[in-house]
Amino acid sequence: MTEVKKIAVIAGDGIGPEVVAEAIKVMKRTEELFGLKFAFEHGLFGGIAIDEKGTPLPQETLEICKRADAVLLGAVGGPKWDNNSKELRPETGLLGIRKELGLFSNLRPAVVFDCLKDASTLKPEVLEGTDLIVVRELTGGIYFGEKFRREGAHGEEAVDTCVYNVTEVERIVRQAFEVAQKRRKKLASVDKANVLETSRLWRETVNRIAPDYPDVEVEHVLVDNCAMQLLRRPSSFDVIVTENMFGDILSDEAAMLTGSIGMLSSASLGEGSFGLYEPVHGSAPDIAGQGVANPIATILSVALMYRLTFGYSEAADAIESAVKQVLDAGHRTGDIAADRAQALSTTEMGDLIANALEGAAVQA
Repeated sequence: MTEVKKIAVIAGDGIGPEVVAEAIKVMKRTEELFGLKFAFEHGLFGGIAIDEKGTPLPQETLEICKRADAVLLGAVGGPKWDNNSKELRPETGLLGIRKELGLFSNLRPAVVFDCLKDASTLKPEVLEGTDLIVVRELTGGIYFGEKFRREGAHGEEAVDTCVYNVTEVERIVRQAFEVAQKRRKKLASVDKANVLETSRLWRETVNRIAPDYPDVEVEHVLVDNCAMQLLRRPSSFDVIVTENMFGDILSDEAAMLTGSIGMLSSASLGEGSFGLYEPVHGSAPDIAGQGVANPIATILSVALMYRLTFGYSEAADAIESAVKQVLDAGHRTGDIAADRAQALSTTEMGDLIANALEGAAVQA
């Protein structure tokens, strides 16, 4: 008998509920085609949780996540809550859930589909062959360091502290080496070792453990140079590993290589198989409720979930193949359409991908 996998569903804010609905549609289709079984439990999170529960991360939502085998997250945030105090901001909930669930690693693939090379602002010949993944440390660094304000000689000062210990660095770097071993065996470690002490510790740690992975070629890249090279030679990168803030910035840059941030999936992982899966894009409140959001990033996040948490490689392959088939056939949502008048709605794109799964499953 197929084991029932528990999925915590956190739709969140803005377009989150719309794209999550399409991802669940695809999951239910894979249940039929591959004999999988899922039980979905929904929870409030982010801005909507602030409005209804008075906190961005309600305890009951956290308990739903802890009971689950994986979490599917839509998006959080929006200008409605921008002026809230720190504890009542949706982003505080994101930092909190990562900490509470022990999610120290964020994997963000960036693959350029041949049929979408013209959707990017970069020249197609520059994008040719781009297939990379950013491995970002998620629970340390300046986002989690001490923050305070004080009076200085020239008025009020604000201080954000960046702290990393060797254990935090080693566990994320080892994971990145292991990811590289399963890909093209190239690892770019990104830091700012010419200026920052945390980066010098980072680079020392990478050099110390690199001999444990002799099959992986290691390159040290300063973060400003990496930002430039991602635009100049993106196909030369395989796996990029870096600290929290650098990874936040570089992964969004890498996302735009694909033509739209609406195409990018992500996985946040801890020590075991448990993971939180979400699209890279935000809540896009300007288009929320209009039915025009691109659900592909969330659907591809489900493929990551199947592969990384459950080991459902055939179903993961089928989802990715179905997405490719639909795109190759010329179907587009507004963010990647050459002619917005011909763009599909969110549900139409979800339906096409779900329907394409049957043929993709045969191929898988």
